[in-house]
Amino acid sequence: MSIRALIVDDEPLARERIRTLLREEPDVEVVGECADGPAAVAAIQKLSPDLLFLDVQMPGMDGFGVLRALGHAQMPEVIFVTAHDQHAVKAFEAHALDYLLKPFKPARFREAVRRAREQLARRRAGAISENLAALLAQQPAPRARLSRIAVKSGERTVFVKTSEIEYIESAGNYLVLHAGRENHVIRETLGALEAQLDPKQFVRINRSTLVNVEQIRELQPLFKGEHVVVLRNGRQLPLTRGVRELQELLKFS
Repeated sequence: MSIRALIVDDEPLARERIRTLLREEPDVEVVGECADGPAAVAAIQKLSPDLLFLDVQMPGMDGFGVLRALGHAQMPEVIFVTAHDQHAVKAFEAHALDYLLKPFKPARFREAVRRAREQLARRRAGAISENLAALLAQQPAPRARLSRIAVKSGERTVFVKTSEIEYIESAGNYLVLHAGRENHVIRETLGALEAQLDPKQFVRINRSTLVNVEQIRELQPLFKGEHVVVLRNGRQLPLTRGVRELQELLKFS
């Protein structure tokens, strides 16, 4: 019986390694590759693969987000591909779901494929693995994110919509919210506020700055691999972290 496999990983080299190792598995046919979560959901719905090699950490939509977007009837067998450490992957082991810890060896890869092959042989058509369902049930639901930030001004409290904020700048234990022609100061740390904001809407571009991705017009390269973020109003902000992640996020914003 031929096994139809789909490879999902945002790293091209990781996809290539899996594809190369699968050439040694004569009963496995690679029917497609995806570099992000939304493309993976569409490909699974279209191609109905039997086996999914799924990266856990991807920008925009992670591996668990992909599985939540699928109906039970469309759920293939899953081999997680992850860079988590040994403590984190105990969650997978507890539910007898296989995983590949990057960087993995060919022998470990063959063992994962063997286990998937046995699961597919036992699986009734269209039935989701009970272990996989249990793992998804354990994943916390997406938390509520701030849509407004309360700013005290004298005896008044002004509520600033997060969608109107262009960027947020840290100044010690205070933050400056830049929103058009107005600047608002609040007493808060950048890390604490970042944890309450939607990570798809606000991204940390350096140690002291969060930027609303909807306000980004372009990324400009500088010298020695450095970049600046150019906002719609023309303001330029230094980008010192996550260039690749920001480029991926902007594709889906």
